[in-house]
Amino acid sequence: MQRESMEFDVLIVGGGPAGLSAACQLGQLAQKEEKELQICVIEKGSEIGAHILSGAVFEPRALAELFPDWKERGAPLNTPVTGDDIFLFASQQKASKLPNFMVPKTFHNTGNYITSMGNMCRWLAEQAEALGVEVFPGFSAAEVIYDESGAVEGVITGDMGVSATGEQKDSYMPGMELRARYTVFAEGSRGHLGKELIAKYELNKDKSPQHYAIGFKEIWDIPAEQHQEGLVVHSTGWPLEGHASGGGYLYHAENNQVFVGLIVDLNYTNPHVNPFAEFQRFKHHANIENVLKGGKRVSYGARAITKGGFHSLPKMTMPGAILAGCEAGTLNFAKIKGNHTAMKSGMLAAESIFAALQTDQAHTDLVEHEERFKASWLYDELYRSRNFGPAVHKFGTFMGGAYNTIDQNWFGGKLPFTIKDNRPDHEGMELADQAKPIQYDKPDNTISFDRNSSVYLSNTNHEEDQPCHLQLKDASIPISVNLVKYAEPAQRYCPAGVYEVVEQDNGEKVFQINAQNCIHCKTCDIKDPSQNIRWVTPEGTGGPNYPNM
Repeated sequence: MQRESMEFDVLIVGGGPAGLSAACQLGQLAQKEEKELQICVIEKGSEIGAHILSGAVFEPRALAELFPDWKERGAPLNTPVTGDDIFLFASQQKASKLPNFMVPKTFHNTGNYITSMGNMCRWLAEQAEALGVEVFPGFSAAEVIYDESGAVEGVITGDMGVSATGEQKDSYMPGMELRARYTVFAEGSRGHLGKELIAKYELNKDKSPQHYAIGFKEIWDIPAEQHQEGLVVHSTGWPLEGHASGGGYLYHAENNQVFVGLIVDLNYTNPHVNPFAEFQRFKHHANIENVLKGGKRVSYGARAITKGGFHSLPKMTMPGAILAGCEAGTLNFAKIKGNHTAMKSGMLAAESIFAALQTDQAHTDLVEHEERFKASWLYDELYRSRNFGPAVHKFGTFMGGAYNTIDQNWFGGKLPFTIKDNRPDHEGMELADQAKPIQYDKPDNTISFDRNSSVYLSNTNHEEDQPCHLQLKDASIPISVNLVKYAEPAQRYCPAGVYEVVEQDNGEKVFQINAQNCIHCKTCDIKDPSQNIRWVTPEGTGGPNYPNM
């Protein structure tokens, strides 16, 4: 069956903040200049917002540039931040609130909003469609189309109706060729096509390796007397003491709901670390449990966070295409925020593409984009925060935090030092028999829960009879290498219980992949110490269906 083909002026891969902001900006520029542009956004989730997960405390700077009248348009920003608390958790019972002079000013949230980025993306999609943009959810971008010269010409969407053994079922439908003069890749953190493009065009040459964390989030309905709408709480310390770095958050949203989560940096070296179990343990801290008790957990999810920052930014352009948002790593980890930066990144990409289209160009390398980026507040913001993550990695949470407080509060992020972390997150794993074991308590099913019940709340679903989208480069490595050396850490770092080591009746151990459970967090693609797991897109609409994460 022959593939159908569609052509556009601009194709945008990914319906998140970066991709949708690029679409809206292009639509506005075309409208202003009275140009007719064919702009298409494709999104692998079943609907816009289905795969979006973010804290989120939202800084409206980019939104105000894109839609100055966002309030009148009904953007879902209903909960202004009313207070900031930052705690050092010394133990499960002890916490010390940090005074303002010890807190980097980047952590202050005056003028920001607690919101659901899933709902924000749904609203952005409505604005894009009103500007004439075609938005197609349920279509995964499976392959990049290159022309004879090696320039990007678009993507091929994933085939539908292929069995687990690779045979065409009765429902088979080949993917479509979506071709464009320019393509924006805005797949989010660790996008699999972006990963391919960065390698093919050596976009990260002479850059620090990208760094990641895994971020967990749950939404809880809590008793009204425990709710303080607009309060933002961050923490560091317990339970991530010694064996990992990161921090927790608790955001009091509207309607007596709180968003609670934990961020675990993926550079940890102890193979016994279980980030999911650390999150469940975090909720038992007295400061957190006292807010959650008597409440009901209504949603769960997790995803990778691209946090390498300024030193890890790749070259964003290549012939025919551009990277935007978390695909390029524009998150400002010093603020623990990436939505406003992703939006601005997408808007800058749109401006560069529109300028090229004005001169009737196609499939060129938008080299002027780098100057546009360097002239923007986005570049300045990332530059000022360039040493934040590396300082914490190099000196630890306390000393790194002290350095960053001095750098941000006294010098505005312009201390004449450059700190880099050039070790990839998957390297440096200790041997399991030489690392300190970690004992995790069983969940109480009131505050803490197991992975299976948590995945259920993510509304995750995949067509079962389809090729596994979690590909092993060498099927023998999980047992012959990772199990022997590291007690196969995939059993622990996956937040959805996808990976298991199962013992057969004959005593043989087998590596089992429960791909149906995958919530598309990409942690396995990042953290596997042998770099043996490759995450690719499953059939369109597969994965989690987050209602308002």
